[in-house]
Amino acid sequence: MMNGGNLVDNDSAVAGGVEDMYGEDIATTGQPVTPWTVSVASGYTLMRDPRHNKGLAFTERERDAHYLRGLLPPIVLSQELQEKRIMHMLRQYKVPLQRYMAMMDLQERNERLFYKLLIDNVEELLPVVYTPTVGEACQKYGSIFRRPQGLYISLKEKGKILEVLKNWPERSVQVIVVTDGERILGLGDLGCQGMGIPVGKLSLYTALGGVRPSACLPITIDVGTNNEKLLNNEFYIGLRQRRATGQEYAELLHEFMSAVKQNYGEKVLIQFEDFANHNAFELLARYRSSHLVFNDDIQGTASVVLAGLLAALKLLGGTLADHRFLFLGAGEAGTGIAELIALEMSKQTGNPIEENRKKIWLVDSKGLIVDSRKHSLQHFKKPWAHEHEPVSKLVDAVKAIKPTVLIGTSGVGKQFTREVVEAMASINEKPLIMALSNPTSQAECTAEEAYTWSEGRAIFASGSPFDPFEYDGKVFVPGQANNAYIFPGFGLGVIMSGAIRVHDDMLLTASEALAAQVTEEHFKKGLIYPPFSDIRKISANIAAKVAAKAYELGLASHLPQPEDLVKYAESCMYSPVYRSYR
Repeated sequence: MMNGGNLVDNDSAVAGGVEDMYGEDIATTGQPVTPWTVSVASGYTLMRDPRHNKGLAFTERERDAHYLRGLLPPIVLSQELQEKRIMHMLRQYKVPLQRYMAMMDLQERNERLFYKLLIDNVEELLPVVYTPTVGEACQKYGSIFRRPQGLYISLKEKGKILEVLKNWPERSVQVIVVTDGERILGLGDLGCQGMGIPVGKLSLYTALGGVRPSACLPITIDVGTNNEKLLNNEFYIGLRQRRATGQEYAELLHEFMSAVKQNYGEKVLIQFEDFANHNAFELLARYRSSHLVFNDDIQGTASVVLAGLLAALKLLGGTLADHRFLFLGAGEAGTGIAELIALEMSKQTGNPIEENRKKIWLVDSKGLIVDSRKHSLQHFKKPWAHEHEPVSKLVDAVKAIKPTVLIGTSGVGKQFTREVVEAMASINEKPLIMALSNPTSQAECTAEEAYTWSEGRAIFASGSPFDPFEYDGKVFVPGQANNAYIFPGFGLGVIMSGAIRVHDDMLLTASEALAAQVTEEHFKKGLIYPPFSDIRKISANIAAKVAAKAYELGLASHLPQPEDLVKYAESCMYSPVYRSYR
């Protein structure tokens, strides 16, 4: 029992009230547990249950007690040796999608080994289970589909969504990641095949944030697709119809949101993922006051980018308010980041947010967003329409606005041309360039281009990973503004505090907590984010700060507040180490 009195009762699996019916997480790693499924799992059934299967790591005693004799080769391997063997196998694959499929196969047969592998080799495997490889996996999901993961809710289930949720075997769900597949990364409408995104994100909730796998539920809402290529593909796994819109769409989503709250309660975190701009903003605005909701594309991206900016100030000098920001892309990511920057400026200076917005400029497909365009702009772009003559080209906008920071969220690759980067370098001694669009093919420029065209002066970060690059005798290590820095720790903080709503101040706190993890050693390499090898420690610190802010705002329901929230967060984290079975 950690500090905090009765914060976690004896039926709890993870702080935040994820029920552990069989005592699996109350037990220390040295205590034996009973491998329950519907009844005590034994023999062939035990080996086919991914939560309890240990493969060749079943001990001699366990093989006798659970009728496994003869069902396995005689050798007993340690989990560490199993991990070494699978990493050796993965490294033989030259095609990233093959590695992705091998990892998904492992997750479906041995859950603990999958997470042990991912936690211990996070920098190597993160690009496999998430961006950029998950993008290709979603594009080919119908062809590589083997075993369903998560819940599929389509228009066929309208009026029966609560029944569908009850078909999911877990009752104590704490985090749902849901998509409708309309805007998958920078790849567009992938319909039902967008399921790879919720599955991947929730794998990271567990590996990086320590949320129990059984508390995570990936969901795809299938309302059709406007992707003709998929509609004509015989292997497509979703509804073969054009996307439902308007009232039909709104009614299905409202039924879904109501059913989730009815089935799982007030404190289940619903993360919206890869919805198209118009739906993303509308869903967040509609449900943020009645549900515990979070949009990773708007809020998660904003939080991780703000963290990079706060850290970069130590290299650039000055405060946020001393800098000028120019965005290429004015969708949910671009406007979400811009708004959080403006909020942080207000927090630091006390100035009205309207005044801070004037230091932030956005370029969309029609050029610089200016006041004269206001009548034709979508509602979420209007706060960013400032007084200026129209400018159609990005390079001309750079020359006119003279930004110190250039941020790409366009979803279109190669937009930061040599001319654009050279213009940034002519204005700034250390131009900060963030090419955030995913996957790698959609990045606005590469790390090599940013460093070369700026003559080694750029501070660079991207959404997808790039290898270190040597220029003029110096090795530059590109930073990765990956949402995985934020959402796993943020989610853990929400869960362990029992928060009932997400407040913007919790996002600002997460950004500040991440920025504080960047050390002088990292700065010397040009990094504005800490390495992913420390991600569990980073997540615990973020979770502690987010939980503390929830308590401060009166949004936390798990009382009293623990004395040491960092230690408490670490104690709540799921461990993938094998358990001994009675």
